Amino acid sequence: MGTLRQFIGKLRLRLRGRNHVVGWNMAPGEAVSFIKSRGKVVLTFFGYSGMGYEDEKAMLHIAQEVLSRYLPEKIIVNIGGNEIGIGAIYPLAKSMRFETTGVASIMVLSYPAEISESVDHICFIKDRQYGGKLPNSDDVSPTSKAMVDCSDILVAIGGNEISRDELLEGKKQGKPIQYFPADVNHEHAIRRAKYLGSTPPVSFLGAVHDVFGK
Repeated sequence: MGTLRQFIGKLRLRLRGRNHVVGWNMAPGEAVSFIKSRGKVVLTFFGYSGMGYEDEKAMLHIAQEVLSRYLPEKIIVNIGGNEIGIGAIYPLAKSMRFETTGVASIMVLSYPAEISESVDHICFIKDRQYGGKLPNSDDVSPTSKAMVDCSDILVAIGGNEISRDELLEGKKQGKPIQYFPADVNHEHAIRRAKYLGSTPPVSFLGAVHDVFGK
């Protein structure tokens, strides 16, 4: 069923025609090679993807302040392809004349409507999960490996487990990291906890804050 939904997702994106899809089933190194071939410094935003922010305007204000420090002709803005949550930065980046890229697991092809129309180039990575660490391993998944390896500057505005794992990988590689605290959407977080049968969250600052907010 998942493969069928991904196939339908491909068709929908092709028909939409808003994004340059670099590849549908890429290895991490292929995605990194393409993004680096653009000849710009890669600034990647990490945060809440798919869940949204309690105060999206505040998040976008932080992003605008960060981006205002850089020249659009020198920087690529990279995120995870999704338009929800941290991906709301894509239209902002485009309005500021930045080129944009996205690195996403092929898993997201099951939800093509959530892929931002403001991603210039998107690389779909062959992966069995959305990102984060591999099961019973300290290694990150192919999607997270591509995300970190292509990045020169890592900027986190909040973020949960996948972002935390990617930032820790970036730190291991000695890459510069900036962190800004931000609450995940409270209602969504409470609803997700109920769905998973876990206790409601005490804090809405996310897993990234537990590591980088100290």
